[in-house]
Amino acid sequence: MGALTPHVQIQLSAGQPSSKEIMSNKVVITCALTGVLTDPKQHPVPVTIKQMAASAQEAYDAGATIMHVHFRKQEEGKGHQASWEPELALEMDRAIRDACPGVLLNYTTGVMGRDQSKPIDMLRAGKPELAALNAGSLNYLKVRSNGRWAWLPLMFENPVEKVEEMLDVMRELGVRPEFECFDIGIVRCVGMYQDVGLIDRASYNFVVGVASGMPADPDLLPLLLKYIKPGAHWQSTVIGRKEVWAFHRRTAELGGNLRTGLEDTFYLPNGERATGNGELISAMASIAEDVGRSIASPEETREIELSARAFSGGKRKNTASEGAHVVKL
Repeated sequence: MGALTPHVQIQLSAGQPSSKEIMSNKVVITCALTGVLTDPKQHPVPVTIKQMAASAQEAYDAGATIMHVHFRKQEEGKGHQASWEPELALEMDRAIRDACPGVLLNYTTGVMGRDQSKPIDMLRAGKPELAALNAGSLNYLKVRSNGRWAWLPLMFENPVEKVEEMLDVMRELGVRPEFECFDIGIVRCVGMYQDVGLIDRASYNFVVGVASGMPADPDLLPLLLKYIKPGAHWQSTVIGRKEVWAFHRRTAELGGNLRTGLEDTFYLPNGERATGNGELISAMASIAEDVGRSIASPEETREIELSARAFSGGKRKNTASEGAHVVKL
């Protein structure tokens, strides 16, 4: 028998486990319901309010207690396009919460350029418990098998002042930021945000499998964990086909929280295509239980996630640039 993870050791230790040990063995599962831009004519992604609520309920029934939400245009033929309408966010928010009692919502905030006024308006309207926050810039690239770019090279622009602006809004609204990290340098940047007082406690989301970011290699996880702040919450978002499941298993073994959904993959562990989010979450829950983790309920999720407060209250300590020297290149 190989080395046991700390979570399995809890179950095998002598005596009755403490409530703290029981909670540390819990795993929170997030469902990334739909993503952005994927064409619903080609893939089974939910788009309408009714579809999103029904898909969320399938995922919720299978064990997901957080829904990561992108909003899409509701007009016929435009479901592959993003929407930033606050009214749509509110209506979809209510529909998902009605279908999934006690669920937590995690809004997207990612935009390619510097202007993020529309995501900010949506946060102000919906005031979700959590929101994704892209923690650093990335060349967003992919090459086809014929040696051509899959799309024109893009810069996913997330300078510090953009991150700082979003953090100020989240602090004001009581929304916990989940820092999306596409490479190890961005992981280290999140630690610096905590060091300079932009946040009090970091929460990391390792995004792997993007062609120009970190690979979906399970051997990478122990290295990433060396560079996060002690006691920080973390999870993995794994983009790809059936190879994503080995990384999810390693995440569960090492104590991280889990995320999957049609935003991230269309494939089940056996290589078959998923027909919906419920199948993907069921597969994730099985992996968690296989390695000795138990699935957090909505109430436990709320305790786990919202106890990891990013902001201690009051104003932040300083701006990111306060006291800094200007470097001329």
